[in-house]
Amino acid sequence: MSNEKSTPTMFSKENYMWMLLGIVLIAIGMFLMSGGASNKDPKVFDEAAVYSSTRITIAPILILAGLVIEIIAIFKKPKQA
Repeated sequence: MSNEKSTPTMFSKENYMWMLLGIVLIAIGMFLMSGGASNKDPKVFDEAAVYSSTRITIAPILILAGLVIEIIAIFKKPKQA
């Protein structure tokens, strides 16, 4: 009996799912870029661990893919019911 107008939501559930996927990809990329056991001995520089293909290539690609997915998720129009 109320005459409340329902405002359309800016994002749908699908948009939020894409945003979550983008955040997960960015987090995985950051985790891979941080590496792990390269600092076993602070006096020894481990070039193979620092300049590995995971840190130099794969992690930045995952981060950029996550950012692209975030942009797509924001600009994607929700489906009208």
